[in-house]
This record gives sequence, structure tokens and C-alpha cells, in this order.
Amino acid sequence: MEKYFDIRYEFDVPTVHRHIQEHIEREEPQYICVADGNILNMVYHDEEYRKVIDESMFSICDSSWVPIFVKWIYGHNYSHYCGSDIFIDIVRSRKHRMIFLGTRQKVLDALKENLQKENPDIADMKFCELPFCNVEDFDYKGIAQMINDDGADIIWVALGAPKQEIFMNRLKPHLKKGVAIAIGAAFNFYSGMADAPQRCPEWMRKCHLEFVHRIFKEPKKQIKRCYGIITTLPRILWKERNHKLATATHK
Repeated sequence: MEKYFDIRYEFDVPTVHRHIQEHIEREEPQYICVADGNILNMVYHDEEYRKVIDESMFSICDSSWVPIFVKWIYGHNYSHYCGSDIFIDIVRSRKHRMIFLGTRQKVLDALKENLQKENPDIADMKFCELPFCNVEDFDYKGIAQMINDDGADIIWVALGAPKQEIFMNRLKPHLKKGVAIAIGAAFNFYSGMADAPQRCPEWMRKCHLEFVHRIFKEPKKQIKRCYGIITTLPRILWKERNHKLATATHK
């Protein structure tokens, strides 16, 4: 695990899955954040949200640009592991009982039907819509009781950032076991619904252009988000560069 831009990243995919398995076997509740550019921006601006991210087991890197920035500053070579990929990898593994929380029931029903093609065990798992409310208004004890009764090992949460990370942080104390993972838009991507937001083509992901695809698909939401990231990014990079120089000086 390495800390860059005030986020503890785990870039190594086998290590990500090993830590998940270890926590499941020890029945230790935990949560994992999926850190994209939006989270990078919010961590820079919001100290309380930064604590929520820092209290997670670790974050996986959902931004293809972060490894580029890390290489520019430190010369280290990493690759990203986005939320949609960890989601489908775990579903296809057929190793764990899972529960799916968030978004509209219509999307959840379509998701359940579609995922059964990847993992027939899905038919016996719960897909639960959460109420549309402020993050402090969820019935965390009640939701945790439902999860504890179900015995789920993996708790998928799709509420959008920053809500989903705060939700996992507040849910954790009430859980007996299980690893919660916030995966944002992955429910839409794998629902198979024609009117749901779709993931960009592979060539765009390889060219680090996924944000362009999302701007065209959700302009009102994504333009504001991208503007915030772009205007803050120089300060984030400058802060990290100074951190590297200060660390080198004290060695």
C-alpha cells in the first residue's frame, strides 16, 4: 500500500483480492473505496471526507490518470483497477455471498437478471433499493441487521460519491462481518438496460478518455465535476511534489 495525494492506494490486483479474502475469513467488517478523479478532488478540499477515505481498508485506483501523475512525480509504475472491473471480477469468481445496495429497484432487478448469466448463484442474493435521503438519515442499524441476517461476505454499495463512502463508514460499526465496496456507476453498466449509462469503449479507456465519454453521456453532472477536478489538479500535483521533496530532505 502506498499513499499518494493523501489517499492510501493498493495498486496490486492480487493483493487487493488477498486482503478481501483475509478479512472475510476473519469476519472483520471493513470497506474499500474506489478512488477516481472526483474523490481525489474532494479529498483535497474536505478534511472530514479525507478521514472517511483514510479509515477504509485501502482505496483502489479508479483513475487511469493517477498512475501517470505518480510516474511523473515519483517515477513509479502502476496501473489502475477501476470499480467496474473489481465488481465483475468478484461476481464471476463465484466465491462469495453478496448483497447489492443502492440505486433504483428497476436497475437492481435488471442487474440481478443480467448478472445471473455471469454467476448463477446470484439468483439467491438480495438486491435492495435504499431510500433517497441524506446520508445521516439512513437507518444504519436496520440496514446492518438485514446484512448480518443475510450473511453476505461482500456488500456492494452504489450511491455515488461522496455519499457511498460516508455510508460505508457509518455502516461499518454495526456490521458483524463483510467487506463493503463502493462501485458508483457499475450497477448501471452491468444492468444491461438500454437507457442506463454505459461504459465507454475499450479504446477510449486505453487512451485515458473515459471522462470525455461520460461528459457526453451526462453533461450536466460531469462538466461540473470535471471543471472542479481540472481547476484543483495543479494544486494537488504541486502539493504532492513538495511532499516528495520534503520527504527526501528528511531522509
